[in-house]
Order: sequence, then C-alpha cells, then structure tokens
Amino acid sequence: MWSGRHMHVGWEKRAVARALKQRYTLRRFSRAFWNLEGISFSLVSQENSEHPFFRKSGNLHGSQTHIEPEKVPVARDNMIFLVFYVFVVLLGEFCSSCSCAQVYVVYMGKGLQGSTENRHDMLRLHHQMLTAVHDGSLTNWMLGLSMEKAEASHVYTYSNGFQGFAAKLNKQQAMKLANMPGVISVFPNTKRSLHTTHSWDFMGLSVDAAAELPELSSKNQENEYGQNLLVSEIMECLRFLQDGEGNASGERQTHHQISPVTGGRYYLRGYQTEESGQSRSAIKFISPRDSSGHGSHTASIAAGRFVRNMNYRGLGTGGGRGGAPMARIAAYKTCWDAGCYDADILAAFDDAIADGVDIISVSLGPDYPQGGYFTDAISIGSFHATSNGILVVSSAGNAGRKGSATNLAPWILTVAAGTTDRSFPSYIRMANGTLIMGESLSTYHMHTSVRTISASEANASSFTPYQSSLCLDSSLNRTKARGKILICHRAKGSSDSRVSKSMVVKEAGALGMILIDEMEDHVANHFALPATVVGKATGDKILSYISSTRFSAKYCSYFQKGCGSTMILPAKTILGSRDAPRVAAFSSRGPNSLTPEILKPDIAAPGLNILAAWSPSKEDKHFNILSGTSMACPHVTGIAALVKGAYPSWSPSAIKSAIMTTATVLGNKRNAIATDPNGRTATPFDFGSGFADPIKALNPGIIFDAHPEDYKSFLCSIGYDDHSLHLITQDNSSCTDRAPSSAAALNYPSITIPNLKKSYSVTRTMTNVGCRGSAYHAFVSAPLGINVTVTPKVLVFENYGAKKTFTVNFHVDVPQRDHVFGSLLWHGKDARLMMPLVVKVDTAAKA
Repeated sequence: MWSGRHMHVGWEKRAVARALKQRYTLRRFSRAFWNLEGISFSLVSQENSEHPFFRKSGNLHGSQTHIEPEKVPVARDNMIFLVFYVFVVLLGEFCSSCSCAQVYVVYMGKGLQGSTENRHDMLRLHHQMLTAVHDGSLTNWMLGLSMEKAEASHVYTYSNGFQGFAAKLNKQQAMKLANMPGVISVFPNTKRSLHTTHSWDFMGLSVDAAAELPELSSKNQENEYGQNLLVSEIMECLRFLQDGEGNASGERQTHHQISPVTGGRYYLRGYQTEESGQSRSAIKFISPRDSSGHGSHTASIAAGRFVRNMNYRGLGTGGGRGGAPMARIAAYKTCWDAGCYDADILAAFDDAIADGVDIISVSLGPDYPQGGYFTDAISIGSFHATSNGILVVSSAGNAGRKGSATNLAPWILTVAAGTTDRSFPSYIRMANGTLIMGESLSTYHMHTSVRTISASEANASSFTPYQSSLCLDSSLNRTKARGKILICHRAKGSSDSRVSKSMVVKEAGALGMILIDEMEDHVANHFALPATVVGKATGDKILSYISSTRFSAKYCSYFQKGCGSTMILPAKTILGSRDAPRVAAFSSRGPNSLTPEILKPDIAAPGLNILAAWSPSKEDKHFNILSGTSMACPHVTGIAALVKGAYPSWSPSAIKSAIMTTATVLGNKRNAIATDPNGRTATPFDFGSGFADPIKALNPGIIFDAHPEDYKSFLCSIGYDDHSLHLITQDNSSCTDRAPSSAAALNYPSITIPNLKKSYSVTRTMTNVGCRGSAYHAFVSAPLGINVTVTPKVLVFENYGAKKTFTVNFHVDVPQRDHVFGSLLWHGKDARLMMPLVVKVDTAAKA
C-alpha cells in the first residue's frame, strides 16, 4: 500500500474534486480511496513491492529530443477503443540527475478499442504516472510543478493494439513504475540487431509460365493469391517504386505499374533519445525512406514486382520478383545507423495493428539468450498482433550456435536460413594450372599471376606474425605486401569483417587476397580488390602448395612458376553446382531457451546470397546480394501472403500450420537436408519442420489451429497467474478456471517433450480444410530409443471444417543422453503433412 501525505488546504480539495471528474476506469485489482474532508489519499494494490518483470539496466548520458513521426497513413475503417487504468501514486525522493537516465518501456497489457478522446485521456494518464515518479508531493502535482518534467521525459504512448508508454527514467523511477498497479513489466529500451531472385525459382514458384500455377502468375502482375493484402515490414523501410512507375530498381518500363508501397511511417524518438551523441543532421533521411538498403531488400523478397534483367554487377542475371508480387506493402522504419530500439519497435507494432495490416514481417531480433516474453518488445508486439488476427513472421537470428535461436514465442512464425543451388565461385589458378574454387562477388580481372604469400610474412614491426595473418588494421608492412596476393585468415567465431580485411590488404599495396575463413558459411562478399574465400581445409592445401613450390626470393624473377604465384579469377554464377537446400552455418539453432516444449525455429527458407532490391541512396546501385535469416524471413512472409490470399478467413496459426506441415526435409536430389559447414544431417533444431514449399502450402489438407484462448492457456502453463494474465489480456481470463496443462499441450504443428521420464501423452486437434470425406493414415518414424504410438491411426473428416483429435503416446525404451528426433506423417489421398517429434529423456528419472 502507498499512503499519501495529509494536507488541509481548501484549494487542494477543489483540485482533487476536479481531478475526480476525469473519466478513468479503475480496474478490480486496485481501489482508490479519497477523503475530501481531510484530503487524504491511498491506493491498495495486489502487486508485490518487488516487481517480477523489472530488469536492471545500464546508464545513458544525454538529453531527450522529441521528433514527431512523418506519416503516410494506411486507411482503416475501425477506430481503436481504449479502456485504461488510472492511479496517482505518491512516492518519496528520487535521483533527479539526467546522467542516470535512459529510456524504459512500461508495458500495461492489451489495448481496447475507443475514441480519439480516450487516447488523449491515456496520454494524460501516462503523464500523471510519470509526474508521480518525478515528484512525490501531491501539492506539486496539483500545481503542475513536476508535470513539465514528466512531459519532457515522455517518449511514446502505445494505445492501439496494447497499452503502455516509453519514457526517459532513472533506475529508481523505473522501479517505482514497475510496482504500480496495472503495470505488467518495465524493461530497458534495448537495441536490436538486423538479422542480415533465383530463390523463388528454387522453391518451386517459377516465373516460367509453363511451370507455374495460373493463379500465381507473376509475369503479368495479375497474381490473385495475395492480391491487395497488406504486408507490413517493421524494420528499415523500402525505397523502390515510390513514384508509382518502374520496377524495384527504379528503371523505367514501357508499361505503367502500380506501386506496392501503400504507406510508410518512421520512428526515431527511442533511437535518438538513446543515441544522444548523434545529432539529427547526422541521420540520413529522417523519413520512411530507406537509407541502408536492408528494408528495400527484405520487402522486395516478400512482395516485389516482376523485374527483367535483375543482377548484381553482372552476377545472378535474370528475371526476379517477390513471393506475393500483388500484395501491398506498408513500411514501418524503426532501424537507423546504430540499430533498432524497443521503444520504436513497439510504436511500429502499435500503429501496424491500428492500420489493419494482414501480416507483419520482422527481420530483426534480440541477442541470445532472449529475455521473457513480456519483457521483449517483439514478443509483446506480436502477441497483440496475433490477438488481432495478424500473423507475425520473424527471423531466428544469425548466431549459428545450438540454443541461440531468438523470437521464441509460439505466436511467432520463426524462420531459419537455408541455401539454394546457386553459387558464386571465384577460382584460384595455381602456377601449375590447377583451379581451386573459392567464393566471392568480386568481378575484377587480374591479367597475370603474381607472387602469393601468407599475410603473416608481411607483418608490420609492431604486430606478431599471427596478428598480421588476420589482416588486422595497420598490421601489414607495405614493402613486404606490395604487388603480391596475401593469404589472410578469419578465425571461427570471429566478428571481423571480411570486406574490411580486403581494404587493409589493398591499403598495404597488395594486388589480391585469398581469405581462409574457418566459419565456412559460404557467404559471398564483394571485396575492395580481387579476392576469394576458401575454407580451412582448402586453405591449408593452398599454403602447403605455396610453401612447397617457392625458391628463395632472388630466383623469383627468373622462375616465376617456382615462386608460389597464383591468379584470382572473377566471380561467376553457377546453378545446380551443389546439393541444396542446406541449413546455413550462421543460422541460429534450437532448442528453445525459454520454453523447451515449443520447437524453434519453426521453418527454414533461403537466406544465403539472396539477390533482391536495394536502395540507390546506398552505394548507388539498385540490387544487392545479402545473407542472413533477415533474408529467409521475407521468403516465408511471401508464402504467408499467398496462403492468406487463398484463405482470407484463416487465423495466423492456421497459416503457420499450412506452411510448417507441408515443408520438406529432403534436398533437390531427394537426400536428407544437411547443415553447413560440416555436412551433418539437419535436425528440427536446425530447420524446424523443414524447408518451406510455397506450392504445397496452398493445399495443406488439414491444419492445426490455435486461438487467443489457447495462448492464454499456454501462458498459464508456464507460470502466469490470474492477475498477470488479466493485465495482459484486459478481460476476465483466469488460470484457475482452466485445467492444468503443460506447454506441450498447445495445439502446435510440432511436438517436443524436453523431459520425458517414462511415458507421456500429447493430444492434438486437426481441422479439415480439404475435401469432404478425406481420410488420413498415421505413419510414425520414432525417435531413437522411444516407442511412439498414435491413437487413432486413421482419421476421417466428414465435412470441410470438421475437427478430429488424436493422441501421441511416448514411452522410453532405451534412454539416450541427448535429444532424439523423429516424425509423424499423416498421409491422405490429396495431401500429406509431417510433424517433427523431438524428445529428451530425463535419464536421472529413468535410473
């Protein structure tokens, strides 16, 4: 309980009486008691003094700058109604120094539809909450002496899909807000990272009219599936097609095209408040316009129009387009030079929900390990988007390690990155004529072979040979490096830029670079000079050859072939040169670090060396080749748009199920999909349900559906109580009224049992979206050492929309120490779907 100071001044009675006339909704978890005779105030709260969601955060120095978003609004018929809480809390002294402040997000649960006046009331509420933590005196609050501080600290109000605000606070003020009734969580304004064509042909969505479905025509821009859907890109916004003519490159066509860009917004307050050292004039394009190219690239993958003669410096030449070229794009620019901040991301989610988008694509995420679901901006925004019927597709991350996947919430469709069968080889011609394949996007021509040495032999005086072998800045001796090709190293797990190494080599006067990259992730780059990348085994062979064929330096001018000379050939495009798809080495893996019962990632799609549109304001080009789960994410967004166009009434989980259950686990040569760099057979921790298939996703036959009530039960199963659930949902939902269940009980298109003791059963419900009378037979590929049975083994659906329930029983036969994997196939006449099975035995319990 908080208790206010007692005051006996007449004008204060009148002030309090006026305050009471404001239209606030007091929820059942708090009661305000006002004694106008004695002007005493108190508020009773059911919350603990130590708020479970509050997290500690670092300091930030600097002042706040308000910048109003420039908006090109998206039309929407329905207004958002808001019901909110109000309370005035009188608190003690606090740290008032700006030097200990940073932006915090205050999350207050679901937003309810209402009028503009209600939204203004919400803003006033937030200012009053901030006033309470900026000054503990009721007299000062009534006089407005601390309101100015409160308003100055305010950054955003969220009032459409969910309630809350962002403000610049110190740690003590944030803790006080976290303890106020109605506040679910208070967390720092964390910076997020971007998870950074032939790919659609490789996936089976061909431009060739002879190979494509009539409904999916992209040559004539008459795609019925996905037409007029509103796809939201929450990230940097796209640049192409803003003038309503031309194509993704900005090149003019002879025919008129309608721009897929229906609107754009930008969000800068959270970024600029945190990055206070960066002046507004230093930010390029304070508008929705794309200044880095990432947003244009991802948006065009999802919904770019057909483009002829698309290429990057002559590589990958051909026609290209996005997955749903007739969909509309609403761009929400939240990312700037230094990153993407939570406060801005939540503001974008809030607007996207109000704008009525159909799908939200988010190619960014937190660092791993990820925080809780309701202390993470993307999890919060996507929860409320899903509750409003909007599917959220997001990237899994680029950490490439076991357990490093992020965007883990079950209401998000989380995407891993795979490869295609296209490569960009750049060969190394050895002195004896042997060709060794590397990878590059550099198309420079060398006209002769030159002497090749390890960069360790060209070390500058203040660097060790090992340091110089990494081609670090200033580590090379110009005299030793001039006129040669240097062999540089990049250690496994290194964050050093490959391109930066080529710049160091060029500045040292060398003519080329062979980079031995122990990551072996096959990411192709354009370098500052002739250069190519090879793996460690190939690199060791090159070093051995160079060493064995060298004479002493004084003979080199006479015996060129004995001087370890090589020549780097320009990159070219090759199709079908490798087994594909493979899971990219950089793609983040499962298991789910927050809720092990939910398999993550969910699905895989092309994310390696993807050619797509680029903002000409960045490097003055119209296309670029990038790699990352950022590129995989919009591939799945495009598929989701096609499915949504074919089945407009489907829920987000139904669309998600269609994409997951129709995925393939086989490569283009009908062999098991493998992983880079070691060729290990991929598991569901690598690719979820498999590699997405856009054609099969349009005819899944049956789906696993889930609705907001199912996600509420999920939250109860992982420890949320009645009070916290009520705050999140703003309805009468209760955990005590629900049957106890495990997180594995969520009707998810995969089954994961992370702690199997002896036996366990899981139930799933399927909905028929195929023909009347469809029958499906169960076929199990059991995980190693686990006996799996399905009851019933045959399901017959009498009608469209009919639901059937089945149970999967797991029993430990021979316990294994690690996770084991299997699958459940439901095979029907017109469709078949696959469910991954993941089990880890509790060996201690078995013993």
